[in-house]
Amino acid sequence: MKSEWSLPARYFMVALTIAFLIWVGYELRGLFRPLIFAGVIAYLFYPLVALMQSRLKLNRRTASNIVYFVSLAVMILLPIILVPILWRQTSEITLDLRQTLADAQKYLAIPISIGGIPIDLGGIISQYKNALSNPFSSIPQNAILFISNTSRSTLWILIIFGSTYFFMTEWENVREGLIQLAPEAYRSDIRELYTQIRQVWMAYLRGQLTLMVIVAIAFAIVWTIIGLPGSLYLGLLAGLFSIVPDVGPFVATALALAVALLEGSKWMPVNNFIFGLIVVGLYVVLINIKNIWLRPYILGRSVHINEAIVFVAIIAAVIFSGILGAFIIVPVLASLVVIWNYLHARMLGLPPFQDEVPAAPVPEIERSEQPASDSEPVQPSVGKKSSK
Repeated sequence: MKSEWSLPARYFMVALTIAFLIWVGYELRGLFRPLIFAGVIAYLFYPLVALMQSRLKLNRRTASNIVYFVSLAVMILLPIILVPILWRQTSEITLDLRQTLADAQKYLAIPISIGGIPIDLGGIISQYKNALSNPFSSIPQNAILFISNTSRSTLWILIIFGSTYFFMTEWENVREGLIQLAPEAYRSDIRELYTQIRQVWMAYLRGQLTLMVIVAIAFAIVWTIIGLPGSLYLGLLAGLFSIVPDVGPFVATALALAVALLEGSKWMPVNNFIFGLIVVGLYVVLINIKNIWLRPYILGRSVHINEAIVFVAIIAAVIFSGILGAFIIVPVLASLVVIWNYLHARMLGLPPFQDEVPAAPVPEIERSEQPASDSEPVQPSVGKKSSK
């Protein structure tokens, strides 16, 4: 009985294993998005875990448990504290918004004529006033469908929370287990590749933090200049929410717009509706500066990718993959560049990492001066005189 498989048998089993993994991946493709989302959350929590490890001298599991459960407690307690407050203030905010829309309807009561075509914007305002009459009218009427969707969403949330905890506490063991699957001769290369890819993702996180700080400062300054109440807090929210591409700044500006419509400006002599339009216009200007120039520049420099490529990649990811794809597309591209550089160097026989020094070639003169072996006859040199 043979102790080793033949080469065709090995190739067959490798092909069969790859086909099985592809089939399993296709059948479980619905899990990829929540698993990626959980990985992104664990990646965002990593700096806090590393900080606790270095400051408190804790091991990885203990620091991860502290960060995870404290964050989970905050996520649970915030809705419990805020929902009653928001519930009590909903009617007051609704009345204030209805009053503001009534003022806007009076301002837009005169139809605007464009090219001889009258446009009545006051009718649009009246539709919003009717919608505000019952702010909870959008609750689904089909209770069974509502419960089904809620149950499914709850299951996905549980999968995300469980996977996040697993990634935070067990990633080192999982990483080492995956490395051990490779042949021993290639494990050092895989560890170095992982180190470089990890540096790319950490540089991307630093770029995101830099972008958050710049966005927070810019929005806070602009809101302060126009006299928006709570400009500092609204600017901080804009910076924090900017980590979510496109949607985050929009949510922060929606809050700023609500404040503008309810409170108005501290010093600008305009009504609340006009002040709200000013806030929206400034948001459009600032968000385009951020999306077109600032974000590609900062993120591109953080991972050493051209700004134009970063801009196109983010737009394409938003279109085809949504918010999650837009958030991870830049470090994914940079990681693929690292992997390609390694494969390209290996294919050309070059050292794949900068700290490796290639073996120096033997000069032709030294080769010719090396003594010949006993099995080979010594050939006389052509064109040289023998020295006596």
